[in-house]
Amino acid sequence: MRHQVAGKKLGRSKGQRNGLRRTMVRQLFAHEKIKTTRAKALFIRGEAERLITLARNSEKASEVEKVSARRLAAARLGNDPDTVKKLFDEIGPRYANRAGGYTRIFRLGPRQGDNAEMVLLTLVEG
Repeated sequence: MRHQVAGKKLGRSKGQRNGLRRTMVRQLFAHEKIKTTRAKALFIRGEAERLITLARNSEKASEVEKVSARRLAAARLGNDPDTVKKLFDEIGPRYANRAGGYTRIFRLGPRQGDNAEMVLLTLVEG
């Protein structure tokens, strides 16, 4: 039984899960939408929303806090400077007046090969 156990394992080891999370969040920020399975979309949705909130809140922060926020985001995204720049310069300010709910999941139906439920994870319009 998995009583009070948070998160999903997705049939992967800890390192593989971390790599999958980083890659998919980077792709979401780069393309602003990704097509994936429902389990993976729910797995990365929370992390993506937390990073957008971090970028949005750093707009009104001091210079030291801005640098700290960028370093924290870079660590969570695997030190990808282009994605961090886009997150803080484009995506974060877009949601300045939004309280939360930056992503939306659209169901696409089952995948033909293994019948996995496919979804489209997108960033909502600011």
